[in-house]
Amino acid sequence: VNYLIRIHKTVDALIRPVPGISTSDRDGQILQRTKRGWMWNSFFLLEEWTGTGKQYVGKLHSDMDKEDGSVKYVLTGDGAGTVFEIDENSGDMHATRRLDREEKALYTLSAKAVNKTSGQDLEKASEFIIKIHDINDNEPKFAKDTYMAGVSEMSNVGAFVIRVTATDADDEAYGNSAKLVYSILQGQPYFSVEPETGVIRTALPNMIRENREHYQVVIQAKDMAGQMGGLSGTTTVNITLLDVNNSPPRFPHSTYHLSTPESAGIGSPVGRIKAYDADVGENAEMWYSILDGDGQDMFNIITDSTSQEGVITVKKQLDYESKRLYSLRVQVTNTHIDRRFEQLGPFSDTAIVRITITDVDEPPVFSRALYIFEVDEDTPAGSSVGTVSARDPDTINHLVKYTIDRHTDLERLFNIDSNNGTISTLQGLDRETSKWHNISVLATELSTALQTRVPVFIKVRDVNDNAPEFAMYYETFVCENVKAGQLIQTISAVDTDEPLVGHKFVFSLSTINPNFTVFDNEDNTARILTRRGSFNRREMSSYLLPVVISDNDYPIQSSTSTLTVRVCACDSRGNVQTCSTEALLLSAGLSTGALVAILLCILILLMIVVLFAALRHQKKKEPLIISKEDVRDNVVSYNDEGGGEEDTQAFDIGTLRNPEVIDTNKLRRDIMPEMLFPFRRTSPIKDNTDVRDFINGRLHENDSDPTAPPYDSLATYAYEGNGSLAESLSSLESAATEGDQEFEYLSHWGPQFKKLADMYIGQESQRET
Repeated sequence: VNYLIRIHKTVDALIRPVPGISTSDRDGQILQRTKRGWMWNSFFLLEEWTGTGKQYVGKLHSDMDKEDGSVKYVLTGDGAGTVFEIDENSGDMHATRRLDREEKALYTLSAKAVNKTSGQDLEKASEFIIKIHDINDNEPKFAKDTYMAGVSEMSNVGAFVIRVTATDADDEAYGNSAKLVYSILQGQPYFSVEPETGVIRTALPNMIRENREHYQVVIQAKDMAGQMGGLSGTTTVNITLLDVNNSPPRFPHSTYHLSTPESAGIGSPVGRIKAYDADVGENAEMWYSILDGDGQDMFNIITDSTSQEGVITVKKQLDYESKRLYSLRVQVTNTHIDRRFEQLGPFSDTAIVRITITDVDEPPVFSRALYIFEVDEDTPAGSSVGTVSARDPDTINHLVKYTIDRHTDLERLFNIDSNNGTISTLQGLDRETSKWHNISVLATELSTALQTRVPVFIKVRDVNDNAPEFAMYYETFVCENVKAGQLIQTISAVDTDEPLVGHKFVFSLSTINPNFTVFDNEDNTARILTRRGSFNRREMSSYLLPVVISDNDYPIQSSTSTLTVRVCACDSRGNVQTCSTEALLLSAGLSTGALVAILLCILILLMIVVLFAALRHQKKKEPLIISKEDVRDNVVSYNDEGGGEEDTQAFDIGTLRNPEVIDTNKLRRDIMPEMLFPFRRTSPIKDNTDVRDFINGRLHENDSDPTAPPYDSLATYAYEGNGSLAESLSSLESAATEGDQEFEYLSHWGPQFKKLADMYIGQESQRET
């Protein structure tokens, strides 16, 4: 084929018109071909060449080539040197590898002839195209391996389902390599496919989803127009029949039996019934209703939208003793009916539901839902208020006892007869304290302890048992320069009672008053008028005016309220300037500020006296000897107990054994010392002195020190000494009685014992006194 193409291009080049020679000349004489440059347009190659070696493309030849080896052919452009190569001497072109049209359909190259010696172009470069001819080497391919589609059930033949298309990479313009034909390999006789378009349609009428819902169809696309030898590809289409409402609901049973106790509350479920619909989704939605029956007024039915069940509920309170069996005719209907399939109906069904009522031991039932009684206030205790009544609704009547829920009668105002239900008062009632009393009465079956509660409202009727009184506290004053008959106050009254015809109060004075009078306005108010003029607050600063107020109810109640009238100094217009108490103080030359100052001074003096007494009390010291019997060897006693021989905290015994180590005062280590006196520097102790000399030295120092305390217990020594003026202080050698002892000698012992002498001599003098 390449050879033919090359020959064709050569012949075409030979017969092209030559410039400079007209057509008439060509017709009448033998033409002489003028030398010209070579030219061509395109070459053709088959893709996927399977021959051995390199594939020959064509031959390039220039008229300037004398075939003496001086001309070299040069190839440039798409794939030059890689995909295509040229023999520079002969001009033969070859493809170096197999070509794929689907990868690249054409190549554009340029060729020229060059003098090998000079390198000059012998002719102008010419451009040509190498086209790759297609072969059928690609099979058709679908966009998806699997398609999902749906079509309504009961569709007519030829109903559109889906369109599937395939593509072929081969050249559509060359032969039938890309001409596809569709066919169905699987899915007949239910579906068909159009060969040219790939449209899948239904092939059978009235396919029912309830019989079969899913179908799998295999579609083939084949090139070469479906002829033998063509390549093919397949895809799978999963087709689902979509539901339509073509199946009416149906009850699986014609009669249903249910039961419920008579105690079932209103709205409580009795049972469920369900019809079945072969459709799905909204086409299977149903609605239940009660058509008729003797239980139509006692029961109701609602639709459970989730389970599509009919739920029968209690509509009214049931009573086993009244009726024990009810019958209902229930209907179920589709909510979404497709008018295209009405001929398949009716899309409803009915069933009979029988409901049996079971007996339950019920609590007592009161004759009313609530009771309202009225009773007069101040009714004596034990008076009847009203009667409640309850019965046992069961077939066998049980005895009923009545009680009051004491949580509703905390004050225990009422009582009830447990047998007949009569409510009575336990104490008197006061309407002004509480107008209504709300209690709860319980009725209890003795055999089962079942209870029922009922509210009882007791209204306390009013009785005229309260006298009227002033509506408020009145601050009334009269001017000193007032005239007779002048209004000084308007009063009104209130009454906690509530008569049926309203209040009517009468105002009067208990006795004739020479200063004031009362004028009744007959509208439950009264005016206080002056009977004379010229009041003097120095003579009388205030007046008490008793006013009698009476009502018009039966029995008539009255009270006397006292009105205080203060005498005040007023200006010419009647405006109060000063009243009695303050005016009198001003007349005495004392103002309110002065009174306050006096009271403050008195208060300060009282505080000073109290403070002084408290300080005096704190200065008193407790005597060293608390009682007469508390006379011991040591003058001062401590509230701590020594530890015996092992006690090394109170006193360091090493001081007595080694006086050389003593150069500073040693203090007690177990208690905090009180620094009443300054430290005294002790005199140095001579070497090799014994304990006796050490103690004598210490005694001498304490005897000669006027600031030393008068008691020896600050430092306890093991040696008391001889020739002491006080001799032994031990109580063991004392006289048997206190009367034998005299303490005058203590005053002669020196300043050390002055404190002790004052204590005992003072006690002796007090005793004698």
